[in-house]
Amino acid sequence: MKFILGKKLGMTTLYGEDGAENVTLVECGARVSLIRNEEKDKYSAVQLEIQKTAKRVFKKEIRVEKTELKEGDVLDVSIFEKGDIVSVSGVTKAKGFQGVVKRHGFAGSPKTHGHKHDLRAPGAIGSGFPEHVVKGKRMAGRMGGVQSTGKNIKVVLVDVPKKILGLKGAVPGILGNIIEIKSI
Repeated sequence: MKFILGKKLGMTTLYGEDGAENVTLVECGARVSLIRNEEKDKYSAVQLEIQKTAKRVFKKEIRVEKTELKEGDVLDVSIFEKGDIVSVSGVTKAKGFQGVVKRHGFAGSPKTHGHKHDLRAPGAIGSGFPEHVVKGKRMAGRMGGVQSTGKNIKVVLVDVPKKILGLKGAVPGILGNIIEIKSI
């Protein structure tokens, strides 16, 4: 299994013989900071670290069955090839506290016929019997900022000298977010 951590740089369009492709550029490169094994830790994993800012280091542990990596090894984009299919995990863009129309796609109330101030209101939220709002009811609240994984994403660009990986389509997160890329 191939895996690496990277920093999302942004999106661009690549032009080739097949036409135009929208790709997300990711600056990759991670160092192995710790190896966990079955005997000592009761599970096997590899801990990678990547420089997020000048003063901050991001660490992520990836479970593996068996690895030839050692502490201090540096991973780069050369482990991937053009055409590889990967899964990409990251934290989605946080949107703060949102209403039901934006958060859940509710239609809202009509603009006329006595609906003066409740265009984006949720409507009824419960009935007379339970006498409380049922758990899991779709209501206003915090939106985004959760872990998300995009699967079956194709690698369309591998630039080893610049440490850049081009992934077809969009990946979760804002610019500068750390994302985890694993082969499927």
